[in-house]
This record gives sequence, C-alpha cells and structure tokens, in this order.
Amino acid sequence: MQIKDFKVDQSLKELTEHRTVVLPIACYETTINQNINGYIPLHWHDEFQFVLVVKGEAIFQINEENIMVQAGEGLFINSGCLHMAKEKNDSGCAYICLNVSPSFVLSQELYSAFVNPYLKATNLPYLYLDSKELWANNILSTIMKINQLIKEYPPYYEIDISLYLTLIWKNLIMNGIPLEYEQTEVLKSARMKQMLNWIHLHYAEKILLDDIARAGQLSRSECCRYFKRILKKTPLNYVMDYRIQKSLILLQQPDSNVTDVAYQVGFNSTSYFIDKFRKLMNMTPLAYKKIKIMDRL
Repeated sequence: MQIKDFKVDQSLKELTEHRTVVLPIACYETTINQNINGYIPLHWHDEFQFVLVVKGEAIFQINEENIMVQAGEGLFINSGCLHMAKEKNDSGCAYICLNVSPSFVLSQELYSAFVNPYLKATNLPYLYLDSKELWANNILSTIMKINQLIKEYPPYYEIDISLYLTLIWKNLIMNGIPLEYEQTEVLKSARMKQMLNWIHLHYAEKILLDDIARAGQLSRSECCRYFKRILKKTPLNYVMDYRIQKSLILLQQPDSNVTDVAYQVGFNSTSYFIDKFRKLMNMTPLAYKKIKIMDRL
C-alpha cells in the first residue's frame, strides 16, 4: 500500500503508524512521483527505515547529505533523522520501504548492547546499502523476503519476519562502522526540529526571520546557516515552500477557491501565491486543482 499523502506533526515527525496488525513494522512499496507533492517531503520518525530501490533512481536527502540510490541498491535510515526523497531523471523511481520499531529488532535482553548504541550514535544517520557488499546484499535480499511475506500472509509469517529482522540487524552491525557520540550533533538536530516545529505551528501567520531564529535559540545568521546547510534554502524560502505544500491538500477540496486557499496558508496576496505556486509546481493553482478533480473522475 502506497502512502501518497504523508501526515506529519508540527515537528515533521511522521504520524503514520508503522505496523501490521500484530507486528510493530510496516513494509510497503512507494512510487515517488505518485505522492501528493510529486516527491517524498521532509519528515522523520522513531522507527528505523530500510529502503530497497526496485525501479529507477532517486536522490535521498538525510540530514545534510544527498545520496543517489539506483535500482538494486538501498539505504538504512536511522531513527529520528530528517529525510526526503526525489526521483532522478523522471525515472519513475519506486522502492520498498521497511519501517521497524527499534525495540522490535532484537529481544529486550540484547537491545542495550546491540541496538541502543546504534540508535544513539551521532555519526550514523544512514548507511548506503551497496548490493556488491555481502553484508548489504544480505539486507537487501531479506527486505524482499519480508515484503513478500507481508503480501502473502503464510502461516507463522510473523515468526519468519522476526527471524529475518534479526538477520538484517546482524548484517548491519557486521559492517563494523565505529560509533561516535557528539553532544553538539544532538543539539543541532534538536534545534533544527524546534525551528521546523515553530514554522509548522505558525505558517499561516506572518513570519519573520527573527521568529524562526528565536525558536531555535540562535542568532539570525546562525539560523540561516542551519537551513542552508541542512535544507539547502533560506528559512523564509522554506516557509514559502511549506505554505505551498499545505495548499495542495486544500486545493483538492471541491468547494475551495484559489484566493481562500492563499490566505489560509499564509499568503496576503492571491497574485503572489499564484506566482510562487507556478514557480514551484510548474502550473497555476487552478490548473493543479482541475487536474486533481479530473483524476478523481
């Protein structure tokens, strides 16, 4: 099942409950361009995430880094890390996404020694899974097996999945990456999430750079450095893009009109909203609305 409209709270934490009926996991296939935004927007979650690209190629941004992943390759994304994905070269990129609660990876007796250190490590926002590496290929092939089990629901599949997750985690830690713990990195992540949280609470209001900087307990210049380093844009440009992102859902409502939507998401000029929307989406808000109405027919 594809999640086309990511629900996130004000801090960008994804609200989707990642679990099957019994297990605290979710495994589903995602086609990037079918998302309501045309890409997978910035978000984070408590679960570990394993990605296996099965078609095309994509650029994943994880915290400050961009990583290109092609068909047959994958990623491990650590808990709490901001990430997003865009397809590359209109490749129709699709991937299998496996989200797992850290507490379910290994038994409680093994968690402290073999899971928690990786969860807390500040130098492990992600691992690139190259199918040419034995340990990574083992993880990628096991993701496929779990995906198949969830589709078919054979007897005792929950036990099989539990065993496969143990194998995935064993292969991951066999990679041998030395773990580091930098308190400054923890603080940076917390401040970034505080600023994003403030924007998502107040996006419909007038927002000044001072307001955003204050939310992160930073100076104006340091606030701008955070956004440019992590999001590759200025704080106010992020506000603009987020407002347009929020407008996409409103425009799909049958009784909505462009002017009302513009004001609801924080623009004080319809023409300015239309101009910014066109630059980001390559079409006007009205054209977008008409396309979505036709898609439903």
